[in-house]
Amino acid sequence: MKGFVNSIQSMGTLDGPGVRFVVFLQGCNLRCGCCHNPETWEVGAGTEFAPEEIVSRCERFKEYFGDLGGITLTGGEPLLQAKFAGEIFALCREKGINTCLDTSGSVMNDEVSKLLDLTDYVLLDIKYTNEEQYKKYAGCSMQRPLDFLKILSEKNIPTVLRQVIIPTLNDTEENVLRLKGIAEEYKNVEKIELLPFKKICTVKYEKEGKEFPFADIPTPTPDKMKELNNLL
Repeated sequence: MKGFVNSIQSMGTLDGPGVRFVVFLQGCNLRCGCCHNPETWEVGAGTEFAPEEIVSRCERFKEYFGDLGGITLTGGEPLLQAKFAGEIFALCREKGINTCLDTSGSVMNDEVSKLLDLTDYVLLDIKYTNEEQYKKYAGCSMQRPLDFLKILSEKNIPTVLRQVIIPTLNDTEENVLRLKGIAEEYKNVEKIELLPFKKICTVKYEKEGKEFPFADIPTPTPDKMKELNNLL
């Protein structure tokens, strides 16, 4: 089988533990206002790869992975190509390569469940902590990632919760404490990462001929990020 890939980053350090071989899969079911990768939205675009091709490329960098590193599938939304992702992770398991999934947790079916059985680590985006904002600024119900997190807990998969801090929307003490409360419900959650909203992606939107929904929102100050991180 083959899947659709937007791009590959051979030596990533921000996409899971250690040094990672990062594969950006093509296609996304959400339309988040803060999205940094609008070029990955279109389903069925990108470059076709076989799972074996991906893993063969990944193996070239195995010596740099150490005890923590490995492969990370991100996107887009990798769960839209769960069968393809599962084939990649199965081959990686055979070769002793750690597997990490970076996802919104907005898709669940039998193929996703099988994929999770081959997943060593998950980066789960909890974009907001209330239903209204989730539907308006992400495009799905908040219950989807919460249900996904429950399944990750049942499968005992180590998980990091991530949230982009967006001034005027979720840069409040109340939001971060709610996020902390969600994390405390699940023993598999190792930590929370608060990521500052940035606008370096503006040029991508211009290139794609798309409007950046959050173009007028400022980036959070270092002091605000420190204040919110202190709550954790």
